[in-house]
Amino acid sequence: MKFHGYFRSSAAHRVRIALNLKGIAPELAYVHLRKGEQRGGAYAALNPQALVPALEVDGPDGPAVIAQSMAILEYLEETHPAVPLLPRDPLGRARVRSLALICVADIHPLQNLRVLAKIRADHGVDEAGAFAWARHWNEVGLAACEASLSGHRDTGRFSHGDAPGLADCCLVPQVFSAKRFGVDLARFPAVTRIFDACQALPAFDLAQPSKQPDAEN
Repeated sequence: MKFHGYFRSSAAHRVRIALNLKGIAPELAYVHLRKGEQRGGAYAALNPQALVPALEVDGPDGPAVIAQSMAILEYLEETHPAVPLLPRDPLGRARVRSLALICVADIHPLQNLRVLAKIRADHGVDEAGAFAWARHWNEVGLAACEASLSGHRDTGRFSHGDAPGLADCCLVPQVFSAKRFGVDLARFPAVTRIFDACQALPAFDLAQPSKQPDAEN
């Protein structure tokens, strides 16, 4: 198994957490997004989507590549079920996926690197304006997370119950992004409490961007 990622990528961060929780130690490879390494050469041939992460695995018919963080997370859940990321009951699984998708589908695509680069290049937005855009969508999405987590009967120490799972794998990287864009997290006490509980665990702490071998000083 070989994992291709970038230290600051929220999508790669999600998968790093899951790998750590499940005790999986793949071979690591690094794709520098700001240098455009995802768009050419060997990586583009490996993953035509030109995004990170990607996971190379041994399939029944030979080597295979899985792109998209959520597909990778579901694959890891199905192939390494001993440390589950999803609850057993269908309604609980649906809730966890719903919480995860607030971050994955509603926040992340609007504030990732290529979107911010596009609005700078095509719409005359400076760095402060790009950060304001990203901050707005983080605030909107985290408000939805807060409302979904706060006071819900299934919220425990973590997003769903008292063990970390798929929703936490997605929430924690988004909070890191929100901090980078200057979001006032005091508005989101349930989100902050769960983030702190997660970061107290080695699986989360060791996955954070600053602790990756390719992290920039």
